[in-house]
Amino acid sequence: MTLDLWIPREVLWTFGAIVAVLVAATLIVALMRRGAGAGRHGELAARVNAWWVMVAVFAVAIAFRRGVAIGFFAVLSFLALKEYLSLIPTRRADRRVLLWAYLCVPLQYVWVYQAWYHMFLVFIPVWAFLFVAMRMVLSGETRDFLRAAGTIHWGLMTMVFGLSHLAYLLVLPDAGPVRPGAPTHGAGLLLFVVLLTQLNDVLQYVWGRLLGRHKVIPSVSPNKTVEGLLGGALTTTVIAFFLAPVLTPLVPAHAVAAGLMIGFGGFIGDVTISALKRDLGVKDSGTLIPGHGGLLDRIDSLLFTAPLFFHFMKYFYF
Repeated sequence: MTLDLWIPREVLWTFGAIVAVLVAATLIVALMRRGAGAGRHGELAARVNAWWVMVAVFAVAIAFRRGVAIGFFAVLSFLALKEYLSLIPTRRADRRVLLWAYLCVPLQYVWVYQAWYHMFLVFIPVWAFLFVAMRMVLSGETRDFLRAAGTIHWGLMTMVFGLSHLAYLLVLPDAGPVRPGAPTHGAGLLLFVVLLTQLNDVLQYVWGRLLGRHKVIPSVSPNKTVEGLLGGALTTTVIAFFLAPVLTPLVPAHAVAAGLMIGFGGFIGDVTISALKRDLGVKDSGTLIPGHGGLLDRIDSLLFTAPLFFHFMKYFYF
């Protein structure tokens, strides 16, 4: 396949800056481990390695034309739903229902590819919700019906509907910018929310390690602190303020609002998946990224920040 770049120059420069930061972080971590012993700072090294994987995959996804990038997010949704359904207990009677749930993934992304906004909005919350419930009723099994229906519907809403907002950011500018001349390329919007969401995770971890004293919700996530949450969210907001003019049409006040929304929304997504894993009695959602858990462990924050950021942009700019 011929490499056909379609992303604007400002997105390429931002990517270049991310790679430069990652190179510096890799060298610093290597020096730290050499001085303190190979067994030290293993978690930090795993986080940096995970970032390299994510940046490489993301770069390949948006380097090609929009259809390929949307297909990439469809695969991401499928893998996330598969990982989620492999974690939760399911009834034998629901095996065919799960097949229908998987079929919702390509259909949802067809609406994205066609930029069919209204169908994109209602397909999972209305049509899939009603169809899955009807199909479960037709199986004739009523034992644990509410729990089974709730878990499947929740998986579709988060892993498919929530993540598909990332893909729709690529076609959102087709609705037309309200401020001519502002950067409105879909790849820029996508990079903005993904980069800030992942940075927010790292910043909350760093601030928590440096200043963390007061637990936020120790019964769900013992390592999350008030200092880490506030430090990460505020630092993310500052970065959003300076990065917004490069990648988005956001005016300064809206850039601050988007930064706070991503900072606190990412935290809620993170602890929500933590609560899910605690309920199921597992530490990691999988082993997809060696040393750093499964896919859900890496995209938990995006499950919440993607729809929040998308509808913020849709309401004010498109």
